Amino acid sequence: MDTQLDYAPCGYFSITGTGVIRSVNHTLAAMLGYESQQLLGQHVETMMSVTNKLFFHTYFYPYIQLYGHVKEMYFSLRTLDQQDVPVLLNGVQMERDGELAFDCVVVEMRKRIEHEKDILHTKTKLEELYRATNEANQKLELLHAEYESKQQELLRLNQQLDALASTDPLTGLRNRRFFQEQLLTNIALFQRTRQPFSLLIVDIDHFKTINDTHGHPVGDAVLSSLAHLLQSMSRGSDIVARYGGEEFVLIAPNSTRDNAKLAAERFRTQIEAATLGGCQVTVSIGVATITPSDTDETLLHKADQALYASKSGGRNRVTHAADRAEPL
Repeated sequence: MDTQLDYAPCGYFSITGTGVIRSVNHTLAAMLGYESQQLLGQHVETMMSVTNKLFFHTYFYPYIQLYGHVKEMYFSLRTLDQQDVPVLLNGVQMERDGELAFDCVVVEMRKRIEHEKDILHTKTKLEELYRATNEANQKLELLHAEYESKQQELLRLNQQLDALASTDPLTGLRNRRFFQEQLLTNIALFQRTRQPFSLLIVDIDHFKTINDTHGHPVGDAVLSSLAHLLQSMSRGSDIVARYGGEEFVLIAPNSTRDNAKLAAERFRTQIEAATLGGCQVTVSIGVATITPSDTDETLLHKADQALYASKSGGRNRVTHAADRAEPL
């Protein structure tokens, strides 16, 4: 390894396809309290806690094998004395001499904590100077500018962390946490304005068979392709999220029962006609439209029951919760 890379202002390591560390720069080794030679030949899990080992296997490996790269994954490494170091992790899949390798770069995130301390310290100084005489005005203005700059930096870092916390890493869609927050927001808006909205739950039919037959990487490709298709077919005001497993949810603002059924049917037919991750799939969809008596739990329950009706009715179909109560 050349000197520039060895002492670069960021950590670097390269692992084999099975996770064995082939190279590591001085910066990363020093960050974790090791000598470089202590890490060479060790498994990458040497640098991780039990929790982060699970995260690495659940998200890093499937994502980089599917897409060939990982960008800005928030992660923690473990030092020699068992302390956590928060980092942003970038990785790329390479092939060297016919063997698979993953090259990774990590940047420490400790500055976020330092920014918080600096802001609190600066704010205390500001409060003292505001009580001082007019002779301190020039110094006060300089400190105020410093405070604003650091506050903006903290806001930017918080926004990055919020985006990571509300995004599903596999599909890039919003995650369940974000969806639940938006569901409550839309219910509150309905209670004030009576502007209707509808909830769709989309579930891939026989998804376990896809995983069992073709393997989980293909299953992940199907999920990612379906997520992209749902997003591309949705309106700008719609909220599309991955609810969990093979289930996706969609909040459609200003959407009545009839509008929602038409939109759901359009989703169903387009998905049936598409090729997703190299597979032909169908989906079952449950739909519910808000009523004055609904809470987030009742609305989700009605959409889930409608989905169950679509599944038990033969799959590859749309059911609205209100239609289940109507006589044939």
